[in-house]
Amino acid sequence: MSAVSAGSVLSAIDSDEFEVVPVGITRQGRWLLTDGDPSELAIRGRQFPEITDGAGTEVALPAGSGGRIVALDPAQGAAALADVDVVLPVLHGAYGEDGTIQGLLEMAGLPYVGAGVFASAACMDKEFTKKLLAADGLRVGEYAVLRAGQSLADADMDRLGLPVFVKPSRAGSSVGITRVDDWAQLPAAIATAREIDSKVLVEAAFTGVREVECGVLEGEYGGEPEASLPAEVHIDSRHSWYDLEAKYLDEPELDIPPRLPEHVIDEVRRTACRAFTALDCAGLARVDFFVTPELDVVVNEINTMPGFTAASAFPKMWARSGLDYPKLISRLIRTALHRRAEHG
Repeated sequence: MSAVSAGSVLSAIDSDEFEVVPVGITRQGRWLLTDGDPSELAIRGRQFPEITDGAGTEVALPAGSGGRIVALDPAQGAAALADVDVVLPVLHGAYGEDGTIQGLLEMAGLPYVGAGVFASAACMDKEFTKKLLAADGLRVGEYAVLRAGQSLADADMDRLGLPVFVKPSRAGSSVGITRVDDWAQLPAAIATAREIDSKVLVEAAFTGVREVECGVLEGEYGGEPEASLPAEVHIDSRHSWYDLEAKYLDEPELDIPPRLPEHVIDEVRRTACRAFTALDCAGLARVDFFVTPELDVVVNEINTMPGFTAASAFPKMWARSGLDYPKLISRLIRTALHRRAEHG
């Protein structure tokens, strides 16, 4: 999914304003300087693209490099390749949204787009997202946590009712999530989630809710965060819930703005900014909500690097709010550069 988003950014970024140094990361963790061809980063035949060995020159970003990328040549050793002013880390899920890459960039002395180490880690861990939001007075759904070594006997599941959603606490893009409609399915669902994360979240499902998303941008030049028009997600009838395929392969229909009373839309936008601030986010985030039949607004989760293709909800919401895709990318980069100039 990260490669698809990166390809879209490469297609849309203003090349008159920015000189792009495209770096991809293989599944084995090798960093490669690629040619940045967006056509190589598109979904084909329902298969996601990925960066593989041979896609380019291996590079590294040493700690304390001050923004200098180093090319690694087995025959000639290491050589400085390029100076980088800011990084746009279009990386979803583990290592990209959990504070890992952010920590590396901090050590390298490089400014970057998006949330810092703490906010990235806290938003990636759904348990602590909920705890911090609740501490700030925001409504979240009922849930139970099963940590490593804990069994079902250690948790009170009956209070959640059925159905429930079982998910890894620290994962993204709906990977490892199972909907459970019968308690007999619960052990298998927990085992599936634990293949990805030893800590598992079991969340009570809401009945008859509407799924609404809202984009948030850090205020320009130190201003208050700004919320886009929200979007309501309508998934394809082939899917019973918003799973990986529904998100990325069968493009969901979006109502921007949702067909909701104006006061509810305003509440979603206010709450999105409150959530952004409560988790100490920066740059951008997409806040996901449930709107109940009683029109109560419940925060589901926060994504610090949301899907970023031209067809993704985040750019679409901002386009409908008056900020088109290329200008959105430019604003994010300018915001990160301003933060660097302001804080040194």
